[in-house]
Amino acid sequence: MTHNEGAHAVAEPPAETEVPRTAPSVRDAPPAPPGRTAGHRAGRQRLGLARAAVSAMFFINGFGFANWVVRIPAVQRQLELSPGLLGLALLGPAVGGLLAMPLAGGIVARRGSRPVTRVSAVAFAAALILPPLAPSFALLVGALVVLGAVSGVLGVGMVAQSVTLQRFYGRPITTSFHAFFSFGGLAGALVGGLVAAAGLGPAAHLALVAALLAALAVGTAPALLPATVDAAPSGPSFAKPTRALLALGTIAFCILVGEGAMADWTAVYLRDVSGASPGPAAAGFAAFSLMMTAGRVIGDWLTARVGAERLGRGGGALVAAGILAAVLFPRPWVATVGFGAVGAGLSTLYPSVLAAGGRLALRTNAAPAATIAALSTLAFTGFLIGPPIIGFLAELLTLRGALAAVALAGVVVATLAGSLRTTALGPRPSAYGTSEGA
Repeated sequence: MTHNEGAHAVAEPPAETEVPRTAPSVRDAPPAPPGRTAGHRAGRQRLGLARAAVSAMFFINGFGFANWVVRIPAVQRQLELSPGLLGLALLGPAVGGLLAMPLAGGIVARRGSRPVTRVSAVAFAAALILPPLAPSFALLVGALVVLGAVSGVLGVGMVAQSVTLQRFYGRPITTSFHAFFSFGGLAGALVGGLVAAAGLGPAAHLALVAALLAALAVGTAPALLPATVDAAPSGPSFAKPTRALLALGTIAFCILVGEGAMADWTAVYLRDVSGASPGPAAAGFAAFSLMMTAGRVIGDWLTARVGAERLGRGGGALVAAGILAAVLFPRPWVATVGFGAVGAGLSTLYPSVLAAGGRLALRTNAAPAATIAALSTLAFTGFLIGPPIIGFLAELLTLRGALAAVALAGVVVATLAGSLRTTALGPRPSAYGTSEGA
C-alpha cells in the first residue's frame, strides 16, 4: 500500500475533531484487505506455472528439431538422395519459417500468443512425422517446408509469451527460455543418437518423439498466460520499419549469420585449415554449443547486473576476438577455444534483441508479436544466407579470410548494442492472477 493509498484509507473524522495537518504515515494506515496476501501468492504461483509452460515450449522446439537432424542421414539413404539434392531439401525448413513468421506475427497480435502457441506446439510435434514418411524428394521438400512453417509459428508465439511474461516479473528472464531451447537441442541430439544406434527406423523414432512432445504441449499449455494479456484485435498486425527496429534487425541478422557459420563451417575449418582429424574437428561446434548453453543459463543474471547494452558490446567484442584467434592462430586447440568464445559472446544476444523488440513495440504503440516476427524473420534470413556467403568468400579469400566476416558481424553488433539499452522493461502490468478473471 502506498503513502497516498494509506492517506485515503483513513476514515473521515467527526466535525468537531481537529483534522491533522499532516497526512498519516504508511504505518498508520489500516491493514491490507483480507486475502490480498493470499491473492498475490496465488498470482506468483500462476506466474511460476506460466514460466514453466513457456520453458516447455522452448524445450519442445529444440528437442524435436534435434531428433529430426540426427535422422537426416537415414532419410537420405532411404530416398537415395545425392548431397546436392539433400542440401536443396534442407532449405525447406528455412523457407517455411520465412513464409510463416510474418503471418504468425499478425495472428498473435490479434488473437494473443496463448492459442497460437498451444496449437502450433501440437502441430510441430505432428509435423515431425512427415519427413521420414515422404516417399519422394518432392514430398520430402514439402514436409520440411511444413515443419519449418509450424516451427516458425511456434517460435513467434512462445517468444511473445516470454516477452510478456518478463513484463510481469519486472526483471530479465527471457534468456533462460532460450537456455531451455539449447537444453532441448542437446538432449534431443543425445536421445536421437542413442535411438538411431539401437536400430529403430526414423519413422518409428520420430513418431514416438511426436507423441511425447504433443503430450507435453497439451499438458503444459493451460498454464500459459491467457490471450487477454497480449491480444489486440484492433491493433496493427505488422511492424513499421523504423530506424530503431532496423538497428535491432541488423543485430539479429548478424547474430544468426554467426550461428549459421559456426554450425556449418567449424568442423570444415578444423579439418582443412587446422589439420585436425574427424574427432577433434567436431570439437569446435561442441565447444560453441556448450558455451552458448552455459551463457544462456547465466544470461539473465548477467543482464540484470551489467545491462543488455554493455553485455551486447562485450558479446560482440568476444565474437570478434574468438574468430580472430581462430583465424590468426589456426592450431586446433586455439581454434576450438576461439569457437567456444564465439558461443559465449552470442549466447545472450538474440534473447536480448527480442526483449528489446518487445519494449520498442510498447513504446511505439505497436504489437510486440509483430515486432518479434519481423526481427525473427531478419534473423532467420541471416541464418539461411550466412553459410553460403562464407562458402562464396572462401572461394575468393580462402576459408580463413571468409571466417573473418563473422568477426566483422561481431563488430557490427558491438557498434549497434545501444539499441539493446534497458532503461526500463516497459510498464509492469498488475500482478497476474490476483484478481478475478485475470
